[in-house]
Amino acid sequence: MPGHIVLVALLTLFIFPPDETLRRYGASDRDWHLTQMHGEPFEGRATIAFPERNAITGQGPCNRYTSTNITPYPWFEAGPIVATRRACPDLSDESAFFKALEDATLAIVDGDVLTFADDTTDLLIFKARD
Repeated sequence: MPGHIVLVALLTLFIFPPDETLRRYGASDRDWHLTQMHGEPFEGRATIAFPERNAITGQGPCNRYTSTNITPYPWFEAGPIVATRRACPDLSDESAFFKALEDATLAIVDGDVLTFADDTTDLLIFKARD
């Protein structure tokens, strides 16, 4: 019987491996609001959230969006970003925001601050709001 328990435990780990994305490391169950983009204060509205395993959702300056991230923390790789197609005066900010999110290769959660960066610089900085 003990051998069966070990086998079930090992199968569970392979079938349902633990979530190693930034969601597990402090980013879940919080709404993150963009405060800086490329080192400059961001005055518009943009958010990101991690509602479930491997899922990214949020609001860009104009449109709602979804994406994925399956890369283990602290690495980050946004899957294709799918967004609604509403026009607004902030479309250039939205394009820059989506581009920065796609360019990010690292994501660090430090308390109520979430930073996305590439190999050389911080791209996006979010602050959690409860």
